[in-house]
Amino acid sequence: MAAAAPAGARPGETEGRHKPASVPGASARLSPLYAALDLGTNNCRLLIARPVWDGFRVVDAFSRIVRLGEGLGGSGRLSSDAILRAIEALKICRDKIVSRGVQRTRLIATEACRAAENGCEFSERVRQETGLELEIIDRGTEARLAALGCAPLADPQSDGVLIFDIGGGSSELVWLERQKHGFSGEPRIRSWLSLPIGVVTLAEHHGGNEVTEEVFEAMVRQVEPMLDAFPEKEALRKACGKVHMLGTSGTVTTLAGVHMDLPRYDRRRVDGTWLSDVQIATVVGRLRAMSYEERVANPCIGRERADLVLAGCAILEAFRRRFPCTRLRVADRGLREGMLIELMRADGMWRGSNRAAQG
Repeated sequence: MAAAAPAGARPGETEGRHKPASVPGASARLSPLYAALDLGTNNCRLLIARPVWDGFRVVDAFSRIVRLGEGLGGSGRLSSDAILRAIEALKICRDKIVSRGVQRTRLIATEACRAAENGCEFSERVRQETGLELEIIDRGTEARLAALGCAPLADPQSDGVLIFDIGGGSSELVWLERQKHGFSGEPRIRSWLSLPIGVVTLAEHHGGNEVTEEVFEAMVRQVEPMLDAFPEKEALRKACGKVHMLGTSGTVTTLAGVHMDLPRYDRRRVDGTWLSDVQIATVVGRLRAMSYEERVANPCIGRERADLVLAGCAILEAFRRRFPCTRLRVADRGLREGMLIELMRADGMWRGSNRAAQG
């Protein structure tokens, strides 16, 4: 039975069991607890989980919008207010890790800390004030972890999958190729690209509250030329009929929730949802027609995301125009799940099967 979402998590965020592969060997009764923390440009998110025979079960979680990258595009530095918001959230994460008796952790920071002049200074302040050792990862590692966390949702009948993660300060695209056993094990990455733009940076540049048709198209035009740097872009365009998209981010989970007219966000219904090209265009059109106040009032958006969701839609629209796959699967999983899978595999939590040995 699915557990209720722990306090501090987005409603419905953590229910259920996550399955990197169906591989026996781990005992929920004896296995240790693991924690994965992702401090991004917009969010601070934590998962604490225990390995089970067919994946892992989340036992605690935390998610808070901290907007660490607020104003970063103009100043080149993390602001004092943003730092304070992030540290307060990280203290809550530390307390959860300690109180749960977590034995293995990986704590990462992404684009905001990579780009900021004072990113390393911030990391040291976090260590001093919270005791947490943040690892500022590069874009390649971010893309790989996102792919590892999302790959279980790839359609095993497709020739490949284009995974994208629209973040607050950067966006990653990863082209995975199908292997002999589908997409289980370590993902086979054919090409990938990281864009130095996300929902926070794009919304701050163009404005996120009142987004006219002209502003929306300007956001799309800013992103679309960046995709020319994608390796093998022409090969991917030709393969789009046999490749589906797999999106992991607040943008696509919001789109799914709005598409289903959910009265409140529900991870169990969103994670794994399929959207057709027509359905995506329809729900993006609905969002573009909403006023800022209407977006605030929508239970799957809210005030904290209302000024960012259309920037995310513009980034997605740029992806769709360049790489017109006809299907999109929505993933409410990503970096944290990728970190947990990697840690548990390294510790041999799923020993005892050939499939476990592959990844």
